[in-house]
Order: sequence, then C-alpha cells, then structure tokens
Amino acid sequence: MSLTSPKVNNSVIIALTLTASIALSPVSIADTVQGSTLTIKMSSFNLNSQKWQNRVLLLFAPSVNNHSYQQQMQLFNQQQNDFKDRDLVLIQVLATDKSYANGQLIDESYAANLRNRFGVDKENFRIILIGKDGGVKRQETTPVQATAIFEQIDAMPMRQQEMQEQ
Repeated sequence: MSLTSPKVNNSVIIALTLTASIALSPVSIADTVQGSTLTIKMSSFNLNSQKWQNRVLLLFAPSVNNHSYQQQMQLFNQQQNDFKDRDLVLIQVLATDKSYANGQLIDESYAANLRNRFGVDKENFRIILIGKDGGVKRQETTPVQATAIFEQIDAMPMRQQEMQEQ
C-alpha cells in the first residue's frame, strides 16, 4: 500500500521541475526579476520601439551555462542602479534557453531575428551596446566590466545632457 498517490507524486514532480527551471533561467538584474520569471505572457519588446527612449545592451550567449554569460551577468548584477540611471535595457538572447528583455520573456522568433540582424551565431558570446539613436556604439566578444560600458555611455553627448538636466 502506497502512502502517496501518483497524483500527488506528479504534482510534486511538476513543482520541482518548475522550481528548477526558474532557478536555472537567465538571471537578469535583480530589480527586474521580481516575479517576472513566472510571467507566461511574452513581452511585446521591439528594438525599434526603444529608439530615443532607452539605450539597449544586447547580451548574446549559447546558454545560461556558458561561462562568459555567467561571468558577464555577475558583473552586471553588481551594477543594477547604474542601468536605471542610464536608461539601459538589458536584452539576453540565449540560443538554447529562454530569452529576456529586462526580465520579461521574449518570443523565440524575435530572439532569432536579433541574432540574424547582428550576425551572431548561436554558439557565440557577444555584447552589443545600442545608443538611444539606434546605432551600435560598442561590440565585445568577451565579458566586459559594466563600469567600462557606463563610462562610454557617460561620455556620449545625449548622456551628458541628461546628467545636466538631473
């Protein structure tokens, strides 16, 4: 005689699977994560809609298990307030895992379009900084210190004007 029914066991397995998938999902900057990994609805993120509103930092990687990806996310997670201050949106485009725009799940076909648009193969790691004007400002094939990106942004004329207005 069994102490638990198969229905309970299945529920426990499902709960553990969901917990594991959330724990292994891409880690975005801390304050954008709150509950967003549980969001099932796809974000309607569009890179063109960010023009003149936000700077965009594209992070391409094969998976969350990629060493460069993990190293880069550690560097970014230490700088969460600096992202907000600079109107910087983080887009994580992962080949074998879900992709995210500021912690919101984005459609796989849109992630594939971003890979094609910027010529990044699924097995490659790349960081691309897009300015508010929509132009590519920086590309890196290895992890980069967040402070180096912020210094570059802070030197931009539009950012200089934003800092004067604050």
